[in-house]
Amino acid sequence: MPASASAHRPEDLISRLSVSAADGGANLKALRELKNQIIGNRTKKLSYIKLGAVPSIVSILASASASADVEAADALLLQSAAAIGSFACGFDAGVKAVIDAGAVPHLLSLISHPNDKVVDAGSRSLKMIYQSKLAPKYDFLQEKNVTFLLSLLNTENENVTGLGASIITHSCETCIEQKALSDAGVLKRLICLLGGSLCQRYASLESLATIIKGNPEVVSKYLGPESGKALTAVTELTNDRCPRTRLLACMCMIVMRNTSPCYLQDVGTKTKLVLILLELLDDPSQVGDEAAFALSSLIAENEELQKLAFEANAVDKLCNHLRKGPLQAKRIQGILLALADLCSKLESCRSRLLSLQVLNMVTDALSHDSANVRAAACICLKSVTRSVKNLSAGSFMKEVIVIPLVQLLHDTSTSVQVAAIGAISNIVVDFTTHKSLFIQCGGVKQLVQLSKSMESTVRVNAVWALRNLTFLIDNRCKRGIFLELTASALTSLISDPEPSVQKQALALVRNLVDGCIDSVDYVMSEDGHILHAIGWQLQTASKPEVLIQGMYVLSNVASGNEFHKEAVMHQILLQSVIIKHLQNNDSRLRTAAVWALVNLTFPGSPGSHGRVIKLRNAGITSQLKNMVNDPCLDVKLRVRAALGQIMTFGDGST
Repeated sequence: MPASASAHRPEDLISRLSVSAADGGANLKALRELKNQIIGNRTKKLSYIKLGAVPSIVSILASASASADVEAADALLLQSAAAIGSFACGFDAGVKAVIDAGAVPHLLSLISHPNDKVVDAGSRSLKMIYQSKLAPKYDFLQEKNVTFLLSLLNTENENVTGLGASIITHSCETCIEQKALSDAGVLKRLICLLGGSLCQRYASLESLATIIKGNPEVVSKYLGPESGKALTAVTELTNDRCPRTRLLACMCMIVMRNTSPCYLQDVGTKTKLVLILLELLDDPSQVGDEAAFALSSLIAENEELQKLAFEANAVDKLCNHLRKGPLQAKRIQGILLALADLCSKLESCRSRLLSLQVLNMVTDALSHDSANVRAAACICLKSVTRSVKNLSAGSFMKEVIVIPLVQLLHDTSTSVQVAAIGAISNIVVDFTTHKSLFIQCGGVKQLVQLSKSMESTVRVNAVWALRNLTFLIDNRCKRGIFLELTASALTSLISDPEPSVQKQALALVRNLVDGCIDSVDYVMSEDGHILHAIGWQLQTASKPEVLIQGMYVLSNVASGNEFHKEAVMHQILLQSVIIKHLQNNDSRLRTAAVWALVNLTFPGSPGSHGRVIKLRNAGITSQLKNMVNDPCLDVKLRVRAALGQIMTFGDGST
């Protein structure tokens, strides 16, 4: 092999890095070669990490710091720090290798180096590391860490101030930490840096957003009317010539508004933010990718802002971008999430999206290579399928939509599974004629499997979807679903440790037993284990939502035959459970409890007289009489209906 070819083999390069530190020239040349090979090349980075290059580089960095030859040492420090930064740049495996090799303390020591170029190299590498979630976090409740941070922010070196800001963005997570930083003067310093270089503006805007996010106290103190300078400075930066500055300024204002809605109430300011973000979507760089996420954050759960965005033609613009393809995964994800938020509340947005004929692009995204895109497509479909008009027409119960969604129930990503279930939950509701398609596609079998997941989020969403599927479904499909679920699995779900799962499981049973008498028999199967589980929840549960669903199940069962009614009587008389619920502060629970009594005392039932006697003896009739003027109209009407039926058997006086 020619000598020149051999010199570039990774193994040979590693051996040259490992030579005696005294041979600084060999080290320096090897560092330069390695750095040039790995820049922007993840495959090469991983290859060199496996060969042990990173510890060798960190060793050179440590040795050079102690070298007496200043010029040679500085050259080695520059190249070794740059190489470490290259390994860490946008590559978590590289960040882990760098941290594991002990590079961070050595890089931090370079911040105080007399050579500005060495300081820059160390700062840049540390910034690369602190852009990863794997980077060590600073505890800002320790005074020494805050003091160190301020020392970084107070330097004239923009790379060092940028490092300080990156550490804030990475490490500041709690309200206590936010307050500690703002009280120490960090926020004031960041506001001053907004007038600095472009890099300082970027870093300061991101850090400002981190410190104020979710902390109204900090927002009020530093960005409120009394301290208008900060808000004015951020607002002015939304007009900056640089697209990234405009984006970050908008994001900072969005965080401020979402944290304290009392600020930025002006419609003009809100409209301006929407228009800027829509304009930034045209940027071909990362700015365009992030603009869609920022728009999503701005309009989420806010109907007023969604209307403003709709009036600014946001649906059309987002759909046009979706048509442009091929797009990077992150941009597709952002656009789909923004469309999801736009369509979450407004029928006008849903109708507009459907009229633009882009639904096929959303369904195509269900099979995208990126899990984030697949999840975003599901979330978008969930919002679009809230359209009652199109749901009623069966517009979404089609193979092109249902089959890919069912396939995603097998996805390796939990977030994709949950998002797919969310879309399915909407699509399967309220259709008696189209639900068989979902069942035929294997949807029920997979939802039942997911209802047994160890992840409570997956369980609750799977049961929720099954609940919606059983709403107003025909008896044949209902029986198929029950056989797939089994009585024992339903009993387990009703007794699940998570109240949210209990609620959905009871609501599912409520739908199963709604309808003909044969449906009521489902809760009586296997010696009535399901009914006993419901009764136990009514005795022990504390969440009103669980109790309400449980009482409505009993109410539905009580509309069945005499056997069913007597089974309900047994459950409600246990430990005076019905009295407790009739006296509950939640009017919804009182209503559900009275409904059960109405069904139990229906005059046309042969055993009603006997049940009325038992209810009187248990003090339930007296309780109903105390409720004739209940503050809730629904309760009042049901109580009077129940008492009217009870009185047909006499007033109980002797």
